[in-house]
Amino acid sequence: MIGPRGHRPERMCLGCKRRGAKGEFIRIVRLPSGEVAVDDVGRSPGRGAYICRSADCLGKARKKRAFARALRVDEGSIPYEALLSAVVQSDQASGC
Repeated sequence: MIGPRGHRPERMCLGCKRRGAKGEFIRIVRLPSGEVAVDDVGRSPGRGAYICRSADCLGKARKKRAFARALRVDEGSIPYEALLSAVVQSDQASGC
């Protein structure tokens, strides 16, 4: 059994289904108000979904309408432009 210090949150990408540490992904959240936003901190309250820091995974998730299903919202309320800019910024920051 892993103790509390050995626990590492594991999440799954909606696009490619890859599993990894929580910090490897970008989180999108449906806030209690119903608004959908990119969660820069990773701790905002609400229902969350995760995507790799890759434009390919974002495209796959969008094509499958995975965000709308995971967050239980209409497809039109997903801020894909904000997600794309978050993916681009994370790619530039990591040097990819």
